[in-house]
Amino acid sequence: MTADEILNIFNEYLDNLQYARKPHTLYEPIKYVLSLGGKRIRPTLMLLAYNLYKDDPQSILSSACAIETYHNYTLLHDDLMDNAAIRRGRPTVHKKWDANTAILSGDSMLVLAYHYMAQCDGSKLKEVIDLFTETALEIGEGQQLDMDFETRNDVTEAEYIEMIRLKTSVLLACSLKIGAILAGSSAEDADYLYRFGEQIGLAFQLQDDFLDVYGDTKVFGKAIGGDILCNKKTYMLINAFNKADRNQRAELQRWFDAEDYVPAEKIAAVTALYNAIGIDKLAEEKIAYYFEQSKKYIRAVQVPEERKQELMAYAQRMMKRKY
Repeated sequence: MTADEILNIFNEYLDNLQYARKPHTLYEPIKYVLSLGGKRIRPTLMLLAYNLYKDDPQSILSSACAIETYHNYTLLHDDLMDNAAIRRGRPTVHKKWDANTAILSGDSMLVLAYHYMAQCDGSKLKEVIDLFTETALEIGEGQQLDMDFETRNDVTEAEYIEMIRLKTSVLLACSLKIGAILAGSSAEDADYLYRFGEQIGLAFQLQDDFLDVYGDTKVFGKAIGGDILCNKKTYMLINAFNKADRNQRAELQRWFDAEDYVPAEKIAAVTALYNAIGIDKLAEEKIAYYFEQSKKYIRAVQVPEERKQELMAYAQRMMKRKY
C-alpha cells in the first residue's frame, strides 16, 4: 500500500471510532482533539513498517490508533502547560472548555491509548506494552528536561539533542518498532527500524526549529519567529550563544533579556545574528546528517528493497516539508 492509501484507511477508522461510555462531557473533548487533523505521521509509520512484511496493515489499526491517541494526549497537556490558545487553527481544549476538563480528558486519552494497544495480537502483547510504556516514560522525561532548560543558560547542544530524542524521536521509533513486532519481523529488523525512527525524529525536530525561523509564513501556516520571541532553547539559540563572538553574544543577550520590544524587530535582529554566526547552515547540515544516518538503518532491514521504497519515500517527504 502507498502511504496515502494507509493514511486514508487510518483516518476513516479514526473518524468512525465510537465513544459509548458516559459522561459525554468527558469524551467530547477527546473526539474534538482527534478531529483536529494533523499529519498522522506516527500511525502512518507504524502501518508502513508492518507493511514491509505483511499486506494487511488494516489488521493493526487499533494499535495505530493507540499511538495517535497517545500523541494527541501529550499535545493536549502541552497546550495546557504552555497556556496555548490555538492548536491547528482551532481553540485548544482548555480554552474551549476549561483546564480541569483538559486534565481529565487528557488522562482518559492516555488510558484509552493503552486500551487500544492492548487489543493487539496476544502473543505480542507483553513486548508491545513494555515498549509503549518505556516510550511513554521517556517522553515525560524529555518534557521535564525541556521545562528545566527554560531556567538554564548553560544548555549544551548534546543535552538539547538528548532532550528532543526523548521528547520527539522515541515515539516515531516506537511506532515503527511496534509495526515490525506485530508483523512478526526479526528482533534485529525491529531494532533497525527503531534506530531509523530515532534518526528521522531528530532530523524532524531540528527541521521544526529551523522552519520557525526560516519557514515561509504562507506555507508554514503560522507566523514565524515564535521561538525567538519566547526565548525558547532551540538548536538555533543554543548554538548561537556557543559560537558567537563577544559582540554578537552581547547583542544576542540584549535581545534575550529585553522585556519591552517590537516583536518584528526582535525576530529580524536575532535572525540576522543567526545568519552572521552561520546558524542557518549549521542547522541544515545537522538535519542532513541525521537523515543520512537514518538511511543506514533502513538499508540494514532484511526485506527486499522494493518493499522499503514506500517507507523511504515517506521519510523523504517528511524531510521536504516546509510546514
